[in-house]
Amino acid sequence: MSKKIGFVGLGTMGFPMAVNLLKAGFEVIGYDAFPAVYPKAEAAGITMVKTLKEVAEQSDEAIISMVRDYAQNVDIIFSEGGLLSAQPKNKTIIVMSTLDPETMNQLSKKVEEESDLNLIDAAVSGGASGAQAGTLSIMTSGSEEIVKSLQPYFDAVGSNTFYYGTEVGNSQAAKLINNLILGINMNAVAEGLKLGAHYNLPEEEVLNLLKVSTGDSWVVRNWSDVSEWTSETALAVLLKDLIASYNQGIKHNVSMPFNALSSTQLFNSMEKEKPEAK
Repeated sequence: MSKKIGFVGLGTMGFPMAVNLLKAGFEVIGYDAFPAVYPKAEAAGITMVKTLKEVAEQSDEAIISMVRDYAQNVDIIFSEGGLLSAQPKNKTIIVMSTLDPETMNQLSKKVEEESDLNLIDAAVSGGASGAQAGTLSIMTSGSEEIVKSLQPYFDAVGSNTFYYGTEVGNSQAAKLINNLILGINMNAVAEGLKLGAHYNLPEEEVLNLLKVSTGDSWVVRNWSDVSEWTSETALAVLLKDLIASYNQGIKHNVSMPFNALSSTQLFNSMEKEKPEAK
């Protein structure tokens, strides 16, 4: 009999991840706050339930959370009718949401103090394309023993898993580091291509040069996709992480001037209109 894993949050990232868990032989017990998700998820073979309590009851050992932020994680765990309403014991919540390190640590302590659940921090990188292909990079922290026991799930949705120690929140720091380097690199590639355009150099030939030279990077190799990122979606998410990285630097007195500059120049470099401030 295949293991049952709970999955909360079947959005742009969560849905393909859940499908890859199915492909790996797991039964996925799914829940999403938006009813419109249900027909597509059920058609894909996901066992969709109406309540979070059912997710906690039916999952064997682990529940993946792929909701947006701290508030949503607190809601799905602690609210009336949340996961704790099933009084689960000795199960693990795998938080794959993107939070800042301190907030993730705060969530872990709240779970530890107020429930019989374990919590593992497992931030992901690779975007929607990586989620669909099952090639996400997964950054983990928390109990090493528990992380190792969950490896089959990570293998189903990703191609690389990294462990950053027992302190929950460390994997969020690792993700911020990755994304601040991504943001800096995007600015650099965009600026280089602008200079090339001034000299009427064919953009494709400049990119071909970079791919086989010292200017190569993931951004260069995926520029056709990266250049289409919009201010409402991927660029907005990246900017949020760049600002979070900057704030961590301020908090811990770590100087990161290139990160600060890339934060302010990201939309200009990518020639995208900034979203209105909320």
